[in-house]
Amino acid sequence: MESGPPSLPLLLLLTCLLHSYTIDTVDLTILPSGAVQSGTPVTVRCRVRVSHDNIPHLQHDFQLRLDDVPVHSSTTEDDSIAYQLPRARAADSGSYECRVTVRDKSKASFGRKLHVAGLQTPVLYLSNASPYESEEFTATCSAPEEKGPLVFRFYQMSLPGDPKKIKQPPPSGVSSETTLVLRSVGDSTLYCDYEVNLVSGARRSNRSNEIPVIVKALYISPTMNVLPFLDVFEGDVMEVVCKVVNPPKNIEVFLTKDRRVLKKAPVSLSHLFTAREGDSGTLVCKAEWGNVQKETNKTLTVKELFSKPQLTLQPKDLFEGDRLKMTCSVSIYASERIGNESMRFSIYKDGAKLTDARTYNTTAEPPTNGNYTCRAEATSLSYTDVAKESQALVVKAKVPVSEPVLSVVGGTLVLGKRFQLLCRSDNGTLPIDYTLSSPGRPAETIVVSKPGEEAVFNSSAIRQTSDLSDFLCRAANGENRRSMSVTGRRLQRLSIIEPVSVPVLTVFPGAGDVSGGQNVTLSCSVQRGSLPISFTWFHTETEGPLFFRLSQKREESYSISSIRREQAGEYYCVGDNPANETKRSLRVVIGVKMAGWKKGLIAVFVLCILLILAMILILALKRRLLQFKRRRTGELSVKSASTKAERLSLTQAEVNEAANVTPGMIGKSVWSEHPSGSGESKLTMCWAVVNHFCICIFNDIN
Repeated sequence: MESGPPSLPLLLLLTCLLHSYTIDTVDLTILPSGAVQSGTPVTVRCRVRVSHDNIPHLQHDFQLRLDDVPVHSSTTEDDSIAYQLPRARAADSGSYECRVTVRDKSKASFGRKLHVAGLQTPVLYLSNASPYESEEFTATCSAPEEKGPLVFRFYQMSLPGDPKKIKQPPPSGVSSETTLVLRSVGDSTLYCDYEVNLVSGARRSNRSNEIPVIVKALYISPTMNVLPFLDVFEGDVMEVVCKVVNPPKNIEVFLTKDRRVLKKAPVSLSHLFTAREGDSGTLVCKAEWGNVQKETNKTLTVKELFSKPQLTLQPKDLFEGDRLKMTCSVSIYASERIGNESMRFSIYKDGAKLTDARTYNTTAEPPTNGNYTCRAEATSLSYTDVAKESQALVVKAKVPVSEPVLSVVGGTLVLGKRFQLLCRSDNGTLPIDYTLSSPGRPAETIVVSKPGEEAVFNSSAIRQTSDLSDFLCRAANGENRRSMSVTGRRLQRLSIIEPVSVPVLTVFPGAGDVSGGQNVTLSCSVQRGSLPISFTWFHTETEGPLFFRLSQKREESYSISSIRREQAGEYYCVGDNPANETKRSLRVVIGVKMAGWKKGLIAVFVLCILLILAMILILALKRRLLQFKRRRTGELSVKSASTKAERLSLTQAEVNEAANVTPGMIGKSVWSEHPSGSGESKLTMCWAVVNHFCICIFNDIN
């Protein structure tokens, strides 16, 4: 791949690496000196010294600053620049600094101060040195050789040594033109000066040339006449004359009242009008010449010929079907001008005339609702008709309140719990006052004044349905009142829920001990409670309920078939209904005793045990007797003289023993087995029989 020419930044970098340089010094000088008089030519020179290894065409960037504000910039290969101030002014005063930048290095000089002393004296010009009082004229104050912005001020001096500043326009360049108005008649002197704001502080010029001014009086105040009088009655014809005597040219006259121009004319005017209600006030006659105005005013009072009529309604609380009467009347009239009998009245409905009388009678119905007004008229002495109209009277007959209906909020009433009652009338103009009288509490009133509002009363709990007959609701709107008594019969369509009473648990055949294997019935019943009722049976020794039943009756039962001993213990039942007030019965203890036939088996078992024990005792006694006889026979055999006699004696002993044994042992020879071994076998056989008999009895009992 071919490589292109090196980029400019790269060339600069290579140049910097190839050449070395350093800025030695930057010097700033102000010539002829740092303090000069205003108008003196001043030169601000900046010189730089740079050491380098023969860099060709080395550029120097110069920047001059006055109080840190750039005033001159230059880029050159020369090592110095000169900034010329041909005519130095006060605005050129301040601290100068020069900064030189060579490629990527920069250095600044030390600051040098320049102070230009003196300000140019301003010059004042006036467009009119003899104005009329309040006449506008133009004043110009300038200092063309200075440098702005300058703040100019204008002064008036009526007495020597007592100047007053009359205007200070906003800062501008080296000249300021403004408009002045002098309202005091007489001689005075005007002059101006200015101020320049420097970093070192504000400096003020000398005052300008003084110009004498003569303010002339302008006699244009108008004269004003009001005929026939300043105090008049309604209907009187009035004339107002306004004029200026010896007026200058281009003068205009105005007649105003309450900042409203009634008439305008040059030099003079005449205004005719008929006095009306509301014409009382200040009439102003104003003469205007240019921007100069003079005025004269007078106060006019217009008295009522008669007061504004009023339309009244009887009765004030009007209901449909009521007879109504409207009357038009005036409370005040000027008896010296008119008589009450000379006044004319008329009554209007929605702008249409109903009658030319001062009264109007009719029956209040929906078509009679509307806006009514009345009109009163009279003729003044100047034969001018004066008519006045009353304020509109809005007639809207109220709808009588209908018979109120009392109901339970939600439609369900739970006896024993607090509930809310709604008292409502289907018809009736708002506002309606609903009053509830309830047993044991003072009457309570709720005002329903907006559509959608309801009269809902909080009531305490009742214990029986018959208590509803003690509630009374009354509804009233205005003077027309209607009421009704609401009893339980009126609420028969409601769902009235009576909580269950405390249930009673009854055991059949009877509480206490019952025989094992017997059938037991647990009956749970309540005296009161709305159906359906849920019954639940519990055994304290068993986790969870034994049985549950939802019933349409107030009594239900649970049966235990062939009750066993482990089923003994405490039982109780729980009753509940939609009132959600769970009630629990008292606990009933049931004991399980043994059955009669099992008791008989136990008696037989005990008897057998006794018989077996008796047999064992007898066998033991016989064994002891046999051992005794054997020892006795041995002793006798020693003493016998012959073996035969001993054999006979032994044979006789065996015979006697055989006679005393049980029948089961008959036929066995006493010599066939050892006597002691025969007794142990008999005992073992007896215990085996007894053990088998006991197991059979216990199995039968269980």
